[in-house]
Amino acid sequence: MSVFFRLPFSMRPAHLRSFWGIALCLFLAAMPAHAQSNERMSFIRDAEIEAYLHELGAPIFKAADLNPSSISLLIIQNSDINAFVAGGMNIFIYTGLMQATETPDQLQGVIAHETGHIAGGHLVRGREAMSNASAESIIGMIAGAAIGVATGKADVAIGAIGGAQTVAERGLLSFSRAQEASADAAALRFLDNAGLSAEGFLQFMAKLEGQEALPSERQTEYVRTHPLSQDRVESLSYHVEHTPALKGHALGPTYQAKHERMKAKLLGFMQPQAALLRYTDKDPRLPARYARAIALYRSNQLPRALTVMDSLLKEEPENPFFLELKAQMIFENGRVAEAASLYQKAVSLSPDSPLLRTAYAHALLEGKDPAQLDKAIQNLLEANRLEQRNSETWRLLAGAWGRQYELTKNDDYQGLVSYALAEDCLSRGEDKEAGHYADRALKNLKKGSPYWLRAQDIKLSVDPDAKD
Repeated sequence: MSVFFRLPFSMRPAHLRSFWGIALCLFLAAMPAHAQSNERMSFIRDAEIEAYLHELGAPIFKAADLNPSSISLLIIQNSDINAFVAGGMNIFIYTGLMQATETPDQLQGVIAHETGHIAGGHLVRGREAMSNASAESIIGMIAGAAIGVATGKADVAIGAIGGAQTVAERGLLSFSRAQEASADAAALRFLDNAGLSAEGFLQFMAKLEGQEALPSERQTEYVRTHPLSQDRVESLSYHVEHTPALKGHALGPTYQAKHERMKAKLLGFMQPQAALLRYTDKDPRLPARYARAIALYRSNQLPRALTVMDSLLKEEPENPFFLELKAQMIFENGRVAEAASLYQKAVSLSPDSPLLRTAYAHALLEGKDPAQLDKAIQNLLEANRLEQRNSETWRLLAGAWGRQYELTKNDDYQGLVSYALAEDCLSRGEDKEAGHYADRALKNLKKGSPYWLRAQDIKLSVDPDAKD
């Protein structure tokens, strides 16, 4: 299991607070997710769950003539039921929605619907401010919009979004009924072309059907931002009834098992006490033990958590995500070298996971062995190739190149440190700081080298009037 659940700073052990942490990364936005709630919007990174979401989405994206590798499926920790598209090829899914789905087919239906919005070009209504933003920046923009709504100060929201548009309540996420119907039709077409049943999609929408009769403040966020009508549900039902060749073609037990692991994992990390109550030690099912291992770890019961993890690894010794979870547990308790070995094996089993490579490199850096520095940098560079806008990776690269400078006193490494920090700032929407670091990089890097050219691109992108 790829656990990239980064704990909030205050929850990390004291001896780890000097560095950035590992596993299920929570980037906590500063403000409420929407006007009616005090719940904060949090950005979660988890290699296992993201891989599962991409498995569900890949046939949909291909049917939509979209490159699956160009679509980002991102997770927001929030108990509301919602999903939205923003910033081009980004689909954001709330953990509340993921937990509310009972089958992989239901979650796949939501992904198909959101893909319909992307394929239908429904993102062009004043959303250009998000077109090149990182996931963290997009969440910050949405949180800024929520602040403006909650406080009644539209200028606050406008400032957070960079003045691109006037923000009305939920205007950043909502689509018209016509666009929702269009996205439904596209979703059905994609599912049909991929040979997948739309029954799961229908089941999920039917669960929400009664919401429109409720007062707005009692509706789920999904219904408020995705206008739902009886006609839409009837249209989905008609389609399912008239595609008999696909009726009853559920994704099957393998996907159902992954779905149950996803839900168990989320509950274990986000609500450990609830997980321990739901999944007792008398429950022998693998998802139950998985949730318990995570919940015990999150409840500072490491020996018991490791006992459960070892039982899981005995059953699935080649599971990269189980290896990563154990690595996270022991890494955050000071057993860095042992963790690095587990991360190395996880990467060998899942080499295309940027999050696993970043976690592995982080453990190598924390080992402070100069002989491992090149290996850490190689893994970070490969992680960047696989996923270009991860600020975590850029920060770790800055630290790694900084160590290279300390060892060699080669000014090129100083330039690389500045370049990495420029990329980090750019990925978080901090254009002024990005330009500052890019300028410093240009002074130390060899003119015309690939990194010098990229630093120049950054400088020009944040300051078009800048000269060589």
